[in-house]
Amino acid sequence: MRPEPARQEAAALRGGGPPAGVTATAPPPDRQEVSPSSIPALPVPDVFAALGSSPRGLPPDEAAARLNRHGPNDLPSAGHGHVWHRLVAQFTDLFAVVLLVSSAITFLAYVLGRPRDPATLQLALAILGVVLLNAGIGFAQEYSAERTAESLQAMVPHTCRVLRGGERRELSARDLVPGDVVILEAGDAVPADCRLVEAQEAAVNNAALTGESDPVARVAKPVPPGPPLEARNCVLMGTDLVAGTGKAVVFATGTATEFGRLFRLTAAAPRQKTPLQRQVAVMARRVAGVALATGAVLFAVRAPSGQPFVDTFVFSLGVMVALVPEGLPATLSVSLAIGVRRMARRHALVKQLLAVEALGSTSVICTDKTGTLTRAEMTVVQLWADGVSHAVTGVGYAPAGEVTDAGPVRELLRAAALCGNARLVPPAGRDQWRVLGDTTEGALLVAALKAGLDPAKEEALTPRVAEHPFDSARKLMSTVHRDGDGTYFAYVKGAPLELLARCAAVDRGGTRTPLTDAVRARVAAAADGMAAQGLRVLAVARRRVPGPRPPQGEVESELTLLGFAGMYDPPRPEVRDAVDACRRAGIRIVMVTGDHPLTAEAVARRVGIVRRATPTVATGTQLDGLDADGLDALLAGSAELLLCRVGPEHKARVVTALQRRGEVVAVTGDGANDAPALKHADIGVAMGASGTDVAREAAVMVLLDDSFASIVTAVGLGRSVYRNIRKFLIYLFSHNIAELVPILAATFAGFPLVPITAVQILAIDLGSDVLPALALGAEPMEPDVMNSPPRPRRERLFSTAVMGRVLFLGGIQALGVCAVFFWHIHASGVPYADFTKSDPVYRHAITMVQAGIVVSQFFNALAVRTSRQSVFRAGLLTNPWLLAAGCSGIGLMAAISYAPPLQAVFRTAPLTPTDWAVLAAFGVLLLAAEELRKWALRHRRTSPKGGTR
Repeated sequence: MRPEPARQEAAALRGGGPPAGVTATAPPPDRQEVSPSSIPALPVPDVFAALGSSPRGLPPDEAAARLNRHGPNDLPSAGHGHVWHRLVAQFTDLFAVVLLVSSAITFLAYVLGRPRDPATLQLALAILGVVLLNAGIGFAQEYSAERTAESLQAMVPHTCRVLRGGERRELSARDLVPGDVVILEAGDAVPADCRLVEAQEAAVNNAALTGESDPVARVAKPVPPGPPLEARNCVLMGTDLVAGTGKAVVFATGTATEFGRLFRLTAAAPRQKTPLQRQVAVMARRVAGVALATGAVLFAVRAPSGQPFVDTFVFSLGVMVALVPEGLPATLSVSLAIGVRRMARRHALVKQLLAVEALGSTSVICTDKTGTLTRAEMTVVQLWADGVSHAVTGVGYAPAGEVTDAGPVRELLRAAALCGNARLVPPAGRDQWRVLGDTTEGALLVAALKAGLDPAKEEALTPRVAEHPFDSARKLMSTVHRDGDGTYFAYVKGAPLELLARCAAVDRGGTRTPLTDAVRARVAAAADGMAAQGLRVLAVARRRVPGPRPPQGEVESELTLLGFAGMYDPPRPEVRDAVDACRRAGIRIVMVTGDHPLTAEAVARRVGIVRRATPTVATGTQLDGLDADGLDALLAGSAELLLCRVGPEHKARVVTALQRRGEVVAVTGDGANDAPALKHADIGVAMGASGTDVAREAAVMVLLDDSFASIVTAVGLGRSVYRNIRKFLIYLFSHNIAELVPILAATFAGFPLVPITAVQILAIDLGSDVLPALALGAEPMEPDVMNSPPRPRRERLFSTAVMGRVLFLGGIQALGVCAVFFWHIHASGVPYADFTKSDPVYRHAITMVQAGIVVSQFFNALAVRTSRQSVFRAGLLTNPWLLAAGCSGIGLMAAISYAPPLQAVFRTAPLTPTDWAVLAAFGVLLLAAEELRKWALRHRRTSPKGGTR
């Protein structure tokens, strides 16, 4: 029976005014002291009184006043800042600052030079162009990555039906205010947080807030006080009414809603810097400091020697430029972009370049269950009838498979198919078989088809005349059907315990057998046995009824049990291998789900996350009772951990606790409730197929196929990217030593000129080294990349082993170019003090230095492709882009040596074939020395830590 206020309102609407005995007075102002937690406990009349409303809704003038007072019912736009501020921020990165300083110094050298060299100006502009390119790449990535608040806003419905002054109106959802009476029907999105005052078989989908997609029944009667999200008489913004109808009074709008609370959590969560961001920042600070300090010291050493000020300054400039890897930011960005493209081909879309590397250092993956580990397709795998189990083959919604000995279970499946509202949709275009409606009912339809039944034909032969929808309190659904001879039957399905309690008999080969205590115990044991296998069990029953619309109590009593259907959401077939790969790689997997612990454990065992007899299982309620130390102890205790029945705050708290323990955390999510955890994580991973816009925008990676295996593949690619970054860092920084050491040697030897000019250094850094470095960044993933534990969060990009290789390879190059330079200088017999910049011998000597670095770098690129394995075993031709890039650098050097216009710019001289042969011999010597080092590493009993692979 409807509450009295609802009848009064209905009478008022029919008659155009208030019912007899009711005065049409304006409602009192809304009461600010009413807390949302007290709203569920109020009777319907008190709800109206507490919110200053009435069954007729708010008068228009009062609604307008409240709109001014409370503001519009929407979420504020995210404060991303002006676009120009975001662009300028790209130039405040320290590596960008280092490059800008390098460009400024080069331009200053041009200004101070006499005569001024136009080539110096051109190279200064070239460095500036590199800065602009890096900034453009970073800006484009970041500008498209952060739109979480806009996505939250897009989920709010635009219009809704409201009672204003007794009139039904359609209004913009932005104009809703507390006290408005909203009319809801199945399929409507809930526009604000509301308390139901009328409900007819209403059910909502709270997936956007709780992560659980099962419909949840809603009632209008009072319930115990508590959070609105847990109240059975409240419907909240961002959810959907999936069944029934109702009227509800708005009690919270905008950011005051539960949805708004999630918005605030998401907006407040800072984006975590990736390990590579932190390490590159440290490296940039050190490089800048060393470059400036070294240049300043050498300027102070040479200034008192009587050299001209400008010459001394240019000399110091050469030292600083030699230490700055001008091509590194562009090389790093493009290498990460290559990783992004490779991941996209593996169904993982990465929105931020630096997140590629962070994936490689992932040590913990917090994964949800449905859709990520499983296929999100309920499948009936076992049927029980008349004491016998019947296996069902096939997976998913495609009706491909069969039911073993289908005869005895045909009536069970026929009843289950009739007692449901789902519809099976065949493939169309690229779409696969899918279900419209409840997935459990869809699974029963598929099983019926596998048994040879046609649900549509059965529905036509036995049309439905009445329905009692599923209710979470009684956990049953029943329908009434008319048979061909005019007989009426009721079909009921639901939870085994609840339905068994209403059964008086069991079907035995078409015969109704009384359900004695002994038989009841055997039947219950059969249901328990199916549940123990991790199956979701539904019981199905029927009875004959006297007419088309019997009372619900009569329909759902004195039933005859037909049997049980056991179903489960099948794991994705590729997940078990992916879980095994995580174990080999030392990556811990923590399941974080809103599902029941038994269901979570069953799935975890199927995919290999749980192997022990007793994994650690904790619920959200248990997490609430733990302080920070208790949570740390829980996370550190067991390697197999399942967190069940958790909410968004729990997820974010767990992520923060894991990070506090030094872990690099990847988190998966698909709903708005996951957005805070996705932003808190080092790597937020959203579902592309089933996820909400909120989750996709909060994450830095989107799985296009929703599969856990794609995460693991992306982790392997991320590790490969990190290895490749180390390779080209060794390549780039080793030649910096070859540029710096000759300058230092000339200083201490008393030579008045630099062995290599700043212009030549820039030509090497920007002309000859970038393409080979890019080719190293594109090295394919090595087979053993997932056979080692993740690197520690605090491990430096420049580890001891990396710095050792830089010094080893750079030292060999430095010795070679110093030898050729001073050999030419001494062979001329000219005193040091008599050399000038235009001297042919000097120009030939500095050309040899530049060419020596370029040629040795070609062999260096081959050497750094592996750290332990011989490059000859890996194959010299397995990276043809590297060979082409190295040859292009040598070709550019040849042009600088032989082309008169470039000779004028770089002050170089033509090299002889003998010169090239000598330089090639030094390169071969470098490669041979590195191969000898690798041979020694391979033959040691214990390998050093921290090296690249």
